[in-house]
Amino acid sequence: MHPLDLRIILLEKHAQHVVLIHFPIALFLSGVGIDFWAQWKKREELKAVAHINFFLAAIAAVPTVITGLIAWQWALEGQRLKGTLLLHLILGVMSAIFIWWVWAIHFRARSQKKSELPRYRLIVEFVGVAIVSLAGHLGGILSGVSK
Repeated sequence: MHPLDLRIILLEKHAQHVVLIHFPIALFLSGVGIDFWAQWKKREELKAVAHINFFLAAIAAVPTVITGLIAWQWALEGQRLKGTLLLHLILGVMSAIFIWWVWAIHFRARSQKKSELPRYRLIVEFVGVAIVSLAGHLGGILSGVSK
């Protein structure tokens, strides 16, 4: 088995989800860090960078959720989920919702040309980080990376 075998990369029952998941996680977490930094330093260009990160994370979350659902149907033949796998699915979908919510808050403020973003967004972002982190941790357990 060659590590760069295209058949394995493209046709493994859950390979795409495992690869794609890193993009929305990294983009969202870095966006939150940049947004907190922008809030602290009062820097408009950092707000713009955070907004771009949130947009890209929201876009990347869509195929990630889709491939996760496909992996469940394909690898587990759609059987009823329970335990860690069910919790991972719930937290994964909640993560995507929070990522899209944070992006929508930023998008709305920018489209209305508001100079200040609502402060409650920092709480939403913090809760989003917790949910994304927990979903990722459970995914690591399921994939055998974390034990």
